[in-house]
Amino acid sequence: MPKTPRRIEILTFPKGQLLDVTAPLQVFATANDLAAAMARTGLPYETRVVAAEPNVTTSAGLALVTERLSGADEPVDTLIVAGGYGVQAACDSPVLVGWLSERAGAARRVASVCSGAFLLATAGLLDGRRAVTHWGRCAEFAARFPDVRLDPDPIFIRDGNVWTSAGVTAGIDLALALVEADLGRETALAVARQLVVFLKRPGGQSQFSTTLALQGRDERFDSLHAWIVENLRTDLSLERLAARANMSLRSFARHYRTATGRTPARAVEEIRIETARHLLDQGHSVARVAGRCGFGSEETLRRAFLRRLGTTPQAYRERFAG
Repeated sequence: MPKTPRRIEILTFPKGQLLDVTAPLQVFATANDLAAAMARTGLPYETRVVAAEPNVTTSAGLALVTERLSGADEPVDTLIVAGGYGVQAACDSPVLVGWLSERAGAARRVASVCSGAFLLATAGLLDGRRAVTHWGRCAEFAARFPDVRLDPDPIFIRDGNVWTSAGVTAGIDLALALVEADLGRETALAVARQLVVFLKRPGGQSQFSTTLALQGRDERFDSLHAWIVENLRTDLSLERLAARANMSLRSFARHYRTATGRTPARAVEEIRIETARHLLDQGHSVARVAGRCGFGSEETLRRAFLRRLGTTPQAYRERFAG
């Protein structure tokens, strides 16, 4: 436990995303609550919400009482930048961008939630670094900031002392990772349990599920995907899927690819891999996962992981299981 609390500043602006501010804020507050309950000397964090205005109204309509932008000589440990609908106006503010660039130099680490990455990039803090933002704005981000190595998939990314995270609730995962880096895995898991976040997701996980990504213009396939998830051990051949959808083979294959952008076989493999990742995160053995997800053998699971994720199931388990 540090002798003095780590000062965390969360930067927001008018029409910012409410949860981008409050979700990380609550994670650090809960870490303080747990420290107090254990009668530890000193709290680990001192948090402040700062803005260029004394009060800002979020995109949800809730007004936040904020503190002034800190001076260059004031100590700061972690600077977190929120995102939201107002981020473009924030990026167009020379005062705010200049303050962010200067303040980041005084911080031990800098982070963003959701589209807050646009502000970091505008301030030049992401040039040459890997970064992530909300999946819905990745194309815009890549076009505007070609010098940033954008990875649209992960929940959060750490590149040196700069952290970026995906959309909205990924701010919880980011904050938990910061707590883990500061206070250890046991404390971070205790905070997650207190917040009823049943699984502390590692940054390498995808920011949205395969079944969500498969949703398309044809609602007939949504129930099929739910059925696939419940029947991964069974025969999921093209013939059986077409029969389940009450369609001919040719019609099913054509309409499915139009609706999802994938062949049925690829979609089944992606759903099986996602389920396998969740089970490996929970510490299940590779052999057990291969059986439960319908891969048939560990070797088939290994080949699927190498093809889709560039790693083996065992290596993934060793890195992320907890």
